[in-house]
Amino acid sequence: MVEPLVQAGDGASGAPDVAEPRLTAIAAAAANDSGGVGADLLANFLPALMAATQTGDQLRRRELACYREAGQRAAASGVALRALVRLYLSAARRLWPELPAVRGTTDPAAVVRAGEVMLRAVDDAVGALSEGYQLARRELVAAQAASRREFVDDLLLGGAQALAGLVERAGLFGLTLAGPHAVVVVRADQPFAESSSAAALLERSILGSKADADALVTTKDGDLVVIFAAPDRLAIDEVLNGLTSSLPSTAPGVRLRRTANVGSWRMGVGRPQQGPGGVRLSFEEAREALELGAKLAGAELVLEAADLLMHRVLVRDQTAMRDLVDTVLTPLLAARGGAEPLLRTLEAYFEAGGNASLAARSLHLSVRALTYRLAKIAELTGRDPTNSTQRFELQTAVTGARLLGWPSSPSFPA
Repeated sequence: MVEPLVQAGDGASGAPDVAEPRLTAIAAAAANDSGGVGADLLANFLPALMAATQTGDQLRRRELACYREAGQRAAASGVALRALVRLYLSAARRLWPELPAVRGTTDPAAVVRAGEVMLRAVDDAVGALSEGYQLARRELVAAQAASRREFVDDLLLGGAQALAGLVERAGLFGLTLAGPHAVVVVRADQPFAESSSAAALLERSILGSKADADALVTTKDGDLVVIFAAPDRLAIDEVLNGLTSSLPSTAPGVRLRRTANVGSWRMGVGRPQQGPGGVRLSFEEAREALELGAKLAGAELVLEAADLLMHRVLVRDQTAMRDLVDTVLTPLLAARGGAEPLLRTLEAYFEAGGNASLAARSLHLSVRALTYRLAKIAELTGRDPTNSTQRFELQTAVTGARLLGWPSSPSFPA
């Protein structure tokens, strides 16, 4: 327990003690000097300090434990350490001229001895105070981190029971889940850790100076997860631009902004959804977008679930998709060089909107070489890529092949 602020002196040294009301006044003035920190946090510091200068003894263990506890209470109450230390130093400074060893003596040596004792006592007291404060702060930070992690797990992965109370708990972490929210998942060569400098840099790129921003940046299984309010497209673009501007770029030129050193990266973007359950759904969509992007092996770095709805449909019935891929594309395996060059040709042709010149340029081929490949595909598959009706079947089969890992996937017969 913290001892009372003041206690009556015993006059052991024969010198008159400072009156109890005067100690109370000194404590109140020190509290004012520290910006309003409660004088009760001084515990029994003033009487103990006065007694030490009278006897020359060091502060006792019981007294140091009292200041250690005062530091813990201050940390739990949100008092800044600087203000707490100032409270103690100001109290010591104001007590000094009131000390019997200083006020009523003409012996300079006695004043020096009292000063040495007082400085040692103040140093010991502030040391114990800071130790208790830092210990409590570490415990608070650990408890907050555990609470934050539990909230994130409940929000992103928890079952129906975990949804209860999430709206209220979200307010503690800067989220107001009443409106629509979206989730972005960033996956990189270097996994993200909760306390890493890369995660902190990306968090600053989103929140900036907006202390009231409705967003939460966390990590999950090595991915960076951003949960943010998404009332409109502008809000989504703002978050995406903030993230991409702080991630490494493959584009040439000098970047004036510091970037996170995470290597190659991809970003999945879930659709805006309502409420805690919507956040979970958006998170699942963002991760699924990353998985689909990896299978498609395209150059896109930002993969939005809204743009991949067709691909999600294609992989839902994998049995039917395997049948389509096997029926339409298996003949390409007989081509010289295998199926891969012809698959890339089809992808480039479809990406170019059926423009042979543009597709040839993207593949670094002549138009004649590209046209030859298209004719070879038509010959082997019986489906002409230049025919609009047959092109759709081929394009669907090629997309399914990428999603299912054809032809190297074990789900396809050799």
